[in-house]
Amino acid sequence: MIPYWMSRTQLMLGDEKMEQLMHKNVLIIGLGGVGAICAEMIVRAGVGKITIVDNDKVDASNINRQIQALHSTVALPKAKVLSARLLDINPELDLTVHEMYIKEEITTNLLASEPWDYVVDCIDTLSCKVFLIKKCLDMKLPIVSSMGAGGKVDPSQIAVTDISKTYVCNLARYVRKRLQSLGVKKGLKVVFSPEKADQDKIIVTEKAFPKKSIIGTLSYMPAMFGCTVASVVIRDLMATD
Repeated sequence: MIPYWMSRTQLMLGDEKMEQLMHKNVLIIGLGGVGAICAEMIVRAGVGKITIVDNDKVDASNINRQIQALHSTVALPKAKVLSARLLDINPELDLTVHEMYIKEEITTNLLASEPWDYVVDCIDTLSCKVFLIKKCLDMKLPIVSSMGAGGKVDPSQIAVTDISKTYVCNLARYVRKRLQSLGVKKGLKVVFSPEKADQDKIIVTEKAFPKKSIIGTLSYMPAMFGCTVASVVIRDLMATD
């Protein structure tokens, strides 16, 4: 039975597509400005089973852009805060929460643990991001990857394309090079923006660990990326059956 709170989505998609989404299983890794809003939009669309993964805690500097970041949630685990919000949206949600840092062995075990219908990559750290992507491609798991939202102001430039067709975006360039060194030149769906980031808005600092730098970010850009990533997941899930 389709619950009443999904009625507007049901009106949009019809009963059959709605039922399909309610039986899908999605893995979302990285719950920052992009990943958290992406997870919420996937849940609000009616996907019935998700797993969220993040080892970070809410920092006051996250409040300008991350949906679970409030003054009341500072220092709390991002995944735990988001999980409460997601279950308040859909109390029947089959939700698994992993408060852990994704490393190679953990990634391999996680991907093999369930029959995922879709994997969402919103990881910031390059080595972990590339390992996850390559593993999903090797396992033929559907995956969409978010590139860099920081340092950008124009949401109209956000696009969905293959990694081989990305340009300007620094994160996309690093991902491309790493994947090419592993023999992958194309076949990865990404959300990116070719808008050139102002290099003066980037600070290299040890405080960014495990990343190397901090980049200025506006409130709406990560959310726009997250919504676009969620749209890719929902549209692809509906197209597979």
